[in-house]
Amino acid sequence: MKRMKILFSYMQGNRLVYIGAILCVIISAFAAMIPSLIIQFAVDSVIGGKDAQLPSFLHNLINRIGGMVFIRKNLWVLGLCLIAVYLFNFLFVFLRGKWSAKASESIAKRLRDRLFEHLQNLPYDYHVKAETGDLIQRCTSDVETIRRFLAVQLVEVGRALFMLTGALIIMLSLDVRMTLLSLIVVPLIFGFSLVFFMKVQKAFLQADEAEGRLSNTLQENLTGVRVVRAFGRQAFETEKFDSRNVEYRDLSYKLVRILAVYWAVSDSIALLQIGIVVVVGAFLAARGEITLGTLLVFFSYVNMLLWPIRQLGRILSDMGKTLVSVGRIQEILDQEEETQDPGCIMPPIAGDIVFDNVSFEYEKGRPVLKNISFEVKQGQTIAILGPTGSGKSSLIHLLQRLYDYTEGSITIGGVELKKIDKKWLRRNIGVVLQEPFLFSKTIRENIGIAKRSVTDREIYEASRIAAVHTFVEDFEQGYETPVGERGVTLSGGQKQRVAIARTLIPDTSILIFDDSLSAVDTETDAAIRKELRKRSKDVTTFIISHRIATLSEADKILVLEDGRLVQSGTHDELINQPGLYQRIWSIQSSLEQELMDNSQPAF
Repeated sequence: MKRMKILFSYMQGNRLVYIGAILCVIISAFAAMIPSLIIQFAVDSVIGGKDAQLPSFLHNLINRIGGMVFIRKNLWVLGLCLIAVYLFNFLFVFLRGKWSAKASESIAKRLRDRLFEHLQNLPYDYHVKAETGDLIQRCTSDVETIRRFLAVQLVEVGRALFMLTGALIIMLSLDVRMTLLSLIVVPLIFGFSLVFFMKVQKAFLQADEAEGRLSNTLQENLTGVRVVRAFGRQAFETEKFDSRNVEYRDLSYKLVRILAVYWAVSDSIALLQIGIVVVVGAFLAARGEITLGTLLVFFSYVNMLLWPIRQLGRILSDMGKTLVSVGRIQEILDQEEETQDPGCIMPPIAGDIVFDNVSFEYEKGRPVLKNISFEVKQGQTIAILGPTGSGKSSLIHLLQRLYDYTEGSITIGGVELKKIDKKWLRRNIGVVLQEPFLFSKTIRENIGIAKRSVTDREIYEASRIAAVHTFVEDFEQGYETPVGERGVTLSGGQKQRVAIARTLIPDTSILIFDDSLSAVDTETDAAIRKELRKRSKDVTTFIISHRIATLSEADKILVLEDGRLVQSGTHDELINQPGLYQRIWSIQSSLEQELMDNSQPAF
């Protein structure tokens, strides 16, 4: 019932349209019952000469046009009546389809918009853990399942109920015995439909989740296709995809088997019921207990009686699929959006940055950062060094409030970080990641994407600082060169430089380079850092790197190990202190010296 309420809530704003569609369904169902009564009237009264039990207004109408004699001589009149009823029926069938399609498409669009907007506002941690392929499937395939149900099966519920009620009333008025005879198998079909509903719901959930895993495998493979080729993993990836594909095929086939069993069994039961009505009805008609016209009406109406019951299975089947999709979509919508602390402010993001005994943990009892304390003066360049898993990126995540620290305090310009609006904070902190994401647009569009009304002058200036202009000039289309999906047409260093230029456009007061100069050569690295220093003395810069040449010019270097700040100082201070920095400097210095010696010509 909870999921049905949720489904009903999705219909908000379109309920009147659905009511109109259901009314059209009822009218068309009523019209569908009339032809059988016209045929009964023709067979029993017009041809057979028996008294017709008609409403008074129809008796008056027949008398005005010449009575039964006229109709008997002009049977085409009844033919025109049948055509008029069918046209009337077609009109309301058309309106039903139009209105239900309009409402369902509107609901699906709004639901997709709602999902997309909600995903944009979910915490960073949710996206880190979620599978992209599964999210895509929920936002597309599951929404489409709901749309199909709302477009077709929901209005059919009204049709089924009305046809069942209307057919029963008319059949009871004609002959009680034949009506009861026509209902023999109804409880059996109804019970079978309920059992089928339970089975198909479970089977569809399994198939839907398998499709999500298949989509995720495909998405990961296409995204990482260069890695797959570089390591010759095509056979392994093909085998992995094949196993997911086989799983999805088998579960889908299981669903198809359940559907096939239902329709085969229900068809057999329905044919048995029709056979009973025809045989017994023919026997009663031969004995004169019912008229031939009445037999024809029962023969026609028994299908109308059985159709809604059999259709119940299809409705329940699609409802089961829809409720599964509603549950999968609601799992996303039920996730709490990223929230602001009460009384958040939007102060100037400038001034000294102070970490005071900051601790952080992703999971309870497993700290990632432990009692980190340091101070950064405005305009300083801070370098961060540490082995993998030491907490370097986590430290930067805290500064952007992608996560909130569990203990301690962080201030910017004397303002506690947790009191600053998250969106405002991130808008004023520029971040360049080690693996930058570029959109499938031109180089110009990728650089200017961070600002709505960016000028060519701003793009060229940012490109000059990030050393983008040096390689763009070599491209035939220059800044209008498409970079391909995820920047696939550019080298790693070129992508990093485009990402740096993009980050410089908003002119933020804090810049973070998360190992984002690793793919450029040392000469370009030095040139970029030189231009950044010249650009503004008030910009505070954080650089995460393992390259000593990059770290050495920083005003302060922080060395992290196992989530703790183990060393802090300038390059000259740290190379004279035993520790990680000194060891890495010694290794890199000896490698550089060895390369220089090998490059000297032998005499």
